[in-house]
Amino acid sequence: MNQTETDPLVVVIVGAGPRGTGILERLLANVGEIPPPRPLRIELVDPYPPGGGRVWRAEQSSLMWMNAMAGNVTMFPDETVQCDGPIRPGPSLSEWVAADGKHWEVLGVSFASRQVQSRYLSWVFDHLVAECPSNVTVIVHATTATRLAGEPHSRQRVWLADQAEPLVADVVILALGHQEAELSEEDRRMAGFAARRGLRYLPNAYTADADLSGFRPGETVVLRGFGAAFVDVMALLTEGRGGEYRVEQGRLRYLPCGREPVLYVGSRRGVPYLPKISYRLCGAPAPLPRFFDAATLDERFAGRTRLDFRTDLWPLMAKEIGWGFYHELFTAHPNRVMARWGEFAAEYAAHDWDSPELRELIEEAVPETADRLDLPALDRPLKGLRFNGFDELQDHLRGHIAGDLRRRREFTHSPDLGAHHAMLSVNRQLRQLRATEKLSARSMVEDVHGWWQGFFEYYCSGPPAQRSRQLVALSQAGILRFLGADMWVVADEERGVFRAGSASTPATIEATALVEARLPRADLSRTTDPLLRGLYERGEATDDVLTDEDGFQHSSGLLLVSTTDFRVLDRDGRPHPRRFAIGPFTNVRHFATFATPRSNAVSFRQNDILARSALRVLAGDRPRNGFELSVEKDTLHKGLMS
Repeated sequence: MNQTETDPLVVVIVGAGPRGTGILERLLANVGEIPPPRPLRIELVDPYPPGGGRVWRAEQSSLMWMNAMAGNVTMFPDETVQCDGPIRPGPSLSEWVAADGKHWEVLGVSFASRQVQSRYLSWVFDHLVAECPSNVTVIVHATTATRLAGEPHSRQRVWLADQAEPLVADVVILALGHQEAELSEEDRRMAGFAARRGLRYLPNAYTADADLSGFRPGETVVLRGFGAAFVDVMALLTEGRGGEYRVEQGRLRYLPCGREPVLYVGSRRGVPYLPKISYRLCGAPAPLPRFFDAATLDERFAGRTRLDFRTDLWPLMAKEIGWGFYHELFTAHPNRVMARWGEFAAEYAAHDWDSPELRELIEEAVPETADRLDLPALDRPLKGLRFNGFDELQDHLRGHIAGDLRRRREFTHSPDLGAHHAMLSVNRQLRQLRATEKLSARSMVEDVHGWWQGFFEYYCSGPPAQRSRQLVALSQAGILRFLGADMWVVADEERGVFRAGSASTPATIEATALVEARLPRADLSRTTDPLLRGLYERGEATDDVLTDEDGFQHSSGLLLVSTTDFRVLDRDGRPHPRRFAIGPFTNVRHFATFATPRSNAVSFRQNDILARSALRVLAGDRPRNGFELSVEKDTLHKGLMS
């Protein structure tokens, strides 16, 4: 592996989906500022087409939609991005569609299909390659990387599934995207039961990869999960089998084709994610952050050795959400309040969240209960409700979803959007807050990554409103039925069926099929990716483990990387100088798959840091975090980033 002065330097990017493509863009943008001493060759490895990769490949149903409006999706950084590298603007998805002229149905406020997004991503990749500097070449290997080896200060070798000789690289970047894992013990138990009894069981899977053909017309299928994965399965098992939606007398109706199974869906919350909001703020945006600012809170909690999420952080987070909600209510709908915003704001700032004084202030200033923010009711809308049977529950849930649709469609409910903006701010600040290191590991797992992240995604990351209308139409057609909150499923050995129910009703159902309608959870110790599995088993990579003094221990299952420059850490916490990794399979994650234009998007900043670090290795600079750097410094703030 000796190099001559004429041999090119090599960067291998494993994964050519959106993240790998984004890293390629930053490498090409920065190579002029951090020039390598010899020509550069960038080799991308992915069995799926570059740009879209596996999840966003074109070969999937047109019924699979994006979860963000076309105008809110871009692969190009703009002048708002605060990074060291040069900015090279490019079109957003909606701008590209308008210029392309082939998808007239997609507007800035439309939710494009994943097929259209795949074509955009392919164009982005081709555009980047076409504009490569003269000293850079890009090669794509349409195969799987199976193994990675190499000492810290020597060149790396990457073996591919379809060739005997490995690629030789100066830097390797892992951009593998979402990962799958071997079946868990519970999955194996359910799969074994289904096999013995002639039932059907589908574990967590990416819907585009799942085989749904085995689910029979008319059979009862339980779906455990009410998020994005459920929506995809619902679409493929109904409209995907030939059913049709029609608008009759102003209402959406579903016309069954006769090949659909009967779907029973439930979850912990028991209701679908809130649909996307279709209006804009009517008043001026609230000044954010106001009560939950990371820098201010880090200073405030500097003298504390331990924090409690529920008593120290959540009251400030909730107060910030309320600030966004009431700012919009008072400034956009003054006829519905009994005070001026300035007066109310001063009093609001003076009281603790949920204190008697604050509750009294809100009750006096906001006369209608429907105009007040009730976070517990938002989080658990079925809590305390009990229905005699499934029919009564269906009526209630259809009304509940219809009410959500009204709130997300009619601008009279624009305070909901004020709360939405405040929640986005809270989530950003929470990820920057170093004081979260003072939370217990249990609280990080259960409160931050568990409860808060679930509530945040439920409120801010729901489906297009049309999906919610389809839910109601399917329910009215008898194709979809709701199980309720705190759903449960058991393998009934005596009856030879799956039996399911919930805390919302004493009624139960028997089913011949069960679908885990949730995305697979990353688990480095059980990953099906051979390269990652090999690194883990050899101790050259490790998972992110949080522990408490009382013995509590939790593995996130995510690959542990440095949060400063994304180098892969080994079992002893040492960063590898030539290996980088970033994406949802690592402890450095962020909310949103794609960047929003003009938002100083986190993904662009991350990609820029990684690309410049990699180029410095090629330029011969010693990494600022050398191989000897201690894990204590290099994993700073790792818990929050996971």
